[in-house]
Amino acid sequence: MKTIGIVVVVFAVIIGVTQTAFIMNEWELGLVLQFGKYIRTVKEPGPNVKIPFVQDVTKFEKRIMVADALPATYITLDKKRLVVDTVSRWRITDPLVFYRTVRNIPGAVARLNDIIFARLRQEIANQFFQAFIRENREDIMKEVSKSTADLAKQFGIAVIDVRIKRVDLPEKVEASVFARMKAERQRIAKRYRAEGDEQARMIRATADKENEIILAEAYRKAETLRGAGDAEAAGVYAKAYGKDVEFYSFYRHLEVYEKIFGADTTMLLHPDSDLLKFLNAPNAASKGSPKTGN
Repeated sequence: MKTIGIVVVVFAVIIGVTQTAFIMNEWELGLVLQFGKYIRTVKEPGPNVKIPFVQDVTKFEKRIMVADALPATYITLDKKRLVVDTVSRWRITDPLVFYRTVRNIPGAVARLNDIIFARLRQEIANQFFQAFIRENREDIMKEVSKSTADLAKQFGIAVIDVRIKRVDLPEKVEASVFARMKAERQRIAKRYRAEGDEQARMIRATADKENEIILAEAYRKAETLRGAGDAEAAGVYAKAYGKDVEFYSFYRHLEVYEKIFGADTTMLLHPDSDLLKFLNAPNAASKGSPKTGN
């Protein structure tokens, strides 16, 4: 019996200690409640005590938490529909107010998402579609973050910021918008191609004109040089012919023979033909040729 008594006492002591002492971590806030009535707030980490079996401790997160809302549909000022997915960062600053207003984290997330949806819907309703997408989205989210933070103070919550994760078009209008975007891109591409073709034609026309000018100038220079060469050659021929007429005639006949008398050549000429006079009497030309040289 004595052993059983000791065990009962030890067990009672353990139960008493576990029901009396509790430890708060650095990332926690605590409320001490007595039969549901608020007693005190525990914000500092470390060991604490409470009345066993009478008082309870409710703990809350002190760290920054994230509330990820479901995508919602909004309407812009020009009646365009958008599907916006938002996310917010927040933390508990007053655990007593938090407990009395939203009770727990799921309740706080629901309240925050309702506030964000209402404020964002109001802001987007005052914006045109393109202005919201291209220019004003950052300013809008700053305004939504500020107004949401002001409204969330009544729940013991401090909102750090609200951000847009994604902006989409509803599935019903996505195909038509994509078709319009495609048509617009095709129109721009056709305009660019037409401008490119026009510039290409201008470049080709300029190149053809310059080519004709260069060819004409080259032909003129070639003809000038050819004329000068022919004149010089004629002068040389005339000078040579004047020095020794018979020799010049003999040389020219040899050139003719070389051109017309090749392999497998057959010609019928009269024996008295002037073309054959050097073949009939090779020395005939030299008899009357004047002597030259000093």
